[in-house]
Amino acid sequence: MLAIVLALAAAVSFSASDYAAGLATRRASVVRVTLVTELTHTALLLCLIPLVSRQTPSLASLAWGALAGISGLAGAMALYLGFRHAAFSIASSISAVGSAAFSVLAGLLFGERPGALSLAGIALALPAIAAVSASTGSAESGSAHSGPAGPGDNGDTGDIEPAGRTGPAERGLSGHSAGVIWGLVAGAAFGLYFISLNQAGSDTDAWPLAASGVTALVAITVVAVVTRQLKPPPPGTRWLSALTGITAAAGTFTFFLATHRGLLAITAVITSLYPAGTILLARVLSGERLTKVRLAGLGLAAASVVLIAFSGVG
Repeated sequence: MLAIVLALAAAVSFSASDYAAGLATRRASVVRVTLVTELTHTALLLCLIPLVSRQTPSLASLAWGALAGISGLAGAMALYLGFRHAAFSIASSISAVGSAAFSVLAGLLFGERPGALSLAGIALALPAIAAVSASTGSAESGSAHSGPAGPGDNGDTGDIEPAGRTGPAERGLSGHSAGVIWGLVAGAAFGLYFISLNQAGSDTDAWPLAASGVTALVAITVVAVVTRQLKPPPPGTRWLSALTGITAAAGTFTFFLATHRGLLAITAVITSLYPAGTILLARVLSGERLTKVRLAGLGLAAASVVLIAFSGVG
């Protein structure tokens, strides 16, 4: 049961992280936002790790941690680029379903055998993730995240993608296709991220998270230097970037603990329900309407968690 609670906490944290990241990357460079995010993320993890670590990490666990850092960074940047091309729901839904599916497959290959109720919960979770992230139509395509870019926010030059400047033509078929592609990339990367964290360390050895954070920070710094973007995003998005890092660190830490106390196939699926939280945040903070499909998805998500919780696994 503790693993389920921790996985839910991770889902809530990643929900907040994605909401803040979506607002930030629509106003500033993906590279600069990610640089601040990873710096904050790594600093917070380094403060949390000593609280639970009581053993020296092995080289293998540190290697898995480094792989988690690279795959997590790749997934985050792909997701942020997906936000820039199309409605948030497109990249978000594909990445969440993809990461959950990869993690379930990996868990089964590793010999995990969830109970019948858990399998039923997993079966409900996948359509739930897709439903809560379903697009509301043309009205949403113009504002994947609410909060239009302010007059001073688009002065962030040298972006990989121009911030907040997607026109109607770009939001059509080409924009949708780009969102799908980046969502697929993010899903594969996040799946590898979940798997790597599951294989790294233990619930008394969280030092692989340090390897993960430092590796990701070094990688994004190199990207920033190569693309000549080694500086903070505009003032209006710095706090959003930092908030993204803080909430992402909370999600990473709680998922790491969850996956070492329960099955990967279960904890990764519950964590992948994060789009539901993002939709609720958008409803409360941005006035985004909840469609019948999304409400049905929230219901399926709740049923999924209940079934997994009652299974007694974890």
